[in-house]
Amino acid sequence: MSLFGGLISVQGASFALVCVFAILFAGYALGRITIKGVCLGDAGVFVVALLFGALFKDSIFGAESANAAVFMDVLDTIEKLGLVLFVTSVGFIAGPKFFGNMKKNFTSYVLLGLVIILAGGLSAAGCIGLGEVVGYGASIESQDGFVAMIVGLLSGSLTSTPAFSAAKATAAAEYQSLVSVGHGIAYIFGVIGVVLFVQLIPKLTKADMDQERAKLVQVETGAKKNVIENLFHFDAHGLAMFSIAAVLGTVVGAIKIPLSSAGFSGTCFSLTTTGGCLLVSLIIGHFGRIGKVNLSPDSHTLKLFRELGLVLFLVGAGVPGGKDFVANFDPMYFVYGIIMTVVPMVVGYLFAKYVLKLSLLNNLGAITGGMTSTPALGTLIGVAKTEDVASAYAATYPIALIAVVLVSQALILIF
Repeated sequence: MSLFGGLISVQGASFALVCVFAILFAGYALGRITIKGVCLGDAGVFVVALLFGALFKDSIFGAESANAAVFMDVLDTIEKLGLVLFVTSVGFIAGPKFFGNMKKNFTSYVLLGLVIILAGGLSAAGCIGLGEVVGYGASIESQDGFVAMIVGLLSGSLTSTPAFSAAKATAAAEYQSLVSVGHGIAYIFGVIGVVLFVQLIPKLTKADMDQERAKLVQVETGAKKNVIENLFHFDAHGLAMFSIAAVLGTVVGAIKIPLSSAGFSGTCFSLTTTGGCLLVSLIIGHFGRIGKVNLSPDSHTLKLFRELGLVLFLVGAGVPGGKDFVANFDPMYFVYGIIMTVVPMVVGYLFAKYVLKLSLLNNLGAITGGMTSTPALGTLIGVAKTEDVASAYAATYPIALIAVVLVSQALILIF
């Protein structure tokens, strides 16, 4: 690479970082605006990132922009880094109480995760049927193309990258771009809808949050206490152990399991980086130490990384989403995406409340896991004022992760 070319790349990367920090400032400012007790919170960062991508898509990402590729690489790196920071922090935070909570509520979490994803799959099937009646839309002429669009909308509604990847791998080559378009259209409400849901439900039910926090603690009794006296620490903040958990989690998430025996020829399932980092940090966080060696990062470090990771992820995902949203928006598809976000949430909430009899915070924590919604968990922690809700998220998330991949592939194969 020439010296001039290197300077262009450095300037492009620097410009991208300036944009990221500007989005963070504006996003936090927007998220603080409260209307009748409800605010966007961290999702304000996502909204600003979307607007940024939509307004500057030509000047930054257009063919005449020499730094478009560099900008996209920076955003992709920021998104992945943010996801690793967030889910690894959540795993460490939930780890000490996770297995005790799972022992008491394992069946409930499995059932709720399955119910949420099945409700999403059935709503997607209903949208396919509706499309056959009212028409597929101006840009789609075949049923196969429409099904690919709907499955993309489903993965976006559930903000599920694994489902998105699996759907693209299963769809015919000529329809894979439609999966991407659908995912981008629905992803916006998929993020914002769940964030608003976990804030509105406590207000609509007039919940006493002090009582709900007490119920949450009662459910999760028996968690192992972490002894910290006279332990060896690799560093004062626990960055070394956090790093090793992130490395091991990335490796575990990269392991691919063939699904040929389940009837999905040529496709594989993996936990991805998200699931791998969550699983590894849960296990390490549960044990807390080996002998005299401390394995748990400092709690302040975990809180900082959880918040930083979440907003970096929202910026990295939001800017490209805004760019694609303008080019591919169709009101009908957006409505389908809303349906596939709202129906699973409402069905899951009612099932957890009236059938499983889960307490409100366990219910909402499991909903964020069942919807595979990372931003909503961050919001719920703020609403509940306790990080213990992360245990319900971590318990339901793996079930939903597997189920949504299989449901997405099944819809393409069946229809």
